Amino acid sequence: MKKLATLSLLILLIISCGETTKPDYLPESVGAVNTLTIVIDNELWKSKVGDVIRESFAAPIPGLTWDEAMFSITQIPPQVFSGAVRNTRSVLYVMEDSVDIAHMKKNMYAKPQRVGVIKGRNKEEIIENVEAKKDEFVSTFKEMELEEAQERFLRSLNKEKALEEHLEISMDIPSVYKVGREEDNFVWIDRQIQKGTMNIIAYSVPWDTFKNDSTFVEDIVKMRDSIGKLFIPGEDIPGKENYMITERAFSPYIFPAEVAGRKAAEVRGVWEMSGYPMAGPFLTFIINDKPNNRKLVLEGFTFAPATNKRDYMFELEAILKTVRFNDK
Repeated sequence: MKKLATLSLLILLIISCGETTKPDYLPESVGAVNTLTIVIDNELWKSKVGDVIRESFAAPIPGLTWDEAMFSITQIPPQVFSGAVRNTRSVLYVMEDSVDIAHMKKNMYAKPQRVGVIKGRNKEEIIENVEAKKDEFVSTFKEMELEEAQERFLRSLNKEKALEEHLEISMDIPSVYKVGREEDNFVWIDRQIQKGTMNIIAYSVPWDTFKNDSTFVEDIVKMRDSIGKLFIPGEDIPGKENYMITERAFSPYIFPAEVAGRKAAEVRGVWEMSGYPMAGPFLTFIINDKPNNRKLVLEGFTFAPATNKRDYMFELEAILKTVRFNDK
């Protein structure tokens, strides 16, 4: 009996010594905002597989003044994916293999990190997996990028109380932003950038402002234009009223959303000035704030002529999504 117990203990020790465990420490992930590393064989990248990946992960973002890809893509072959390169924050690993799988892994080599894995026994299976998982993967990569940006905001926050005092909300806004205008039901916060400004406005409208689904887009445009006329003037133009309006040439894009746990509408489009050739992208969240019997409107817009605006708008989105309601 004693020999049997000794043998069992020996086997257990051998098994334990043979196990490999993931180290507790992981390095911090690296990578510029909205960049995606695609790990894929060069020949696959040049094939239809690469075309489908580019169409899925480098599609243009709606509502910008010109086409900009949702992710800046870097392609590397698998044999190069080693060492510090593996610490990239967002990775898509694609290969032809003996299995047909597609899934997302978390913090494999660094943190925070997401690694989307897509494999197939042939090109057709790989393409099918890309098509099946692209929306989920895009959403996962974007959510991690937003969280990373929001984490960075916490290093130095704006301490002004205009949002709390006038709208009973708070947001994590970097200290580089400053309150430029505040009214009873309107707050405008902005920051200077190299070629222009990044802006946040917040206000509320009555709960029953949007009564008809069939006129929802039209009503949003009217709301934005009326706020622009009241609070966002442009340069003085003799004989003209000059203020922010929604671009007339194209209707804004509207998507269902959830912000701070409340249903919302996400609106993306282009603003312009009514009497002067000046324009840029905007992102608006119209949030159902039923406890306060109102619709809360949060908007970010950018003026940066002749400059890519994707990352500016991404920062504004990250800020707006930190909103918290100071309900009594």
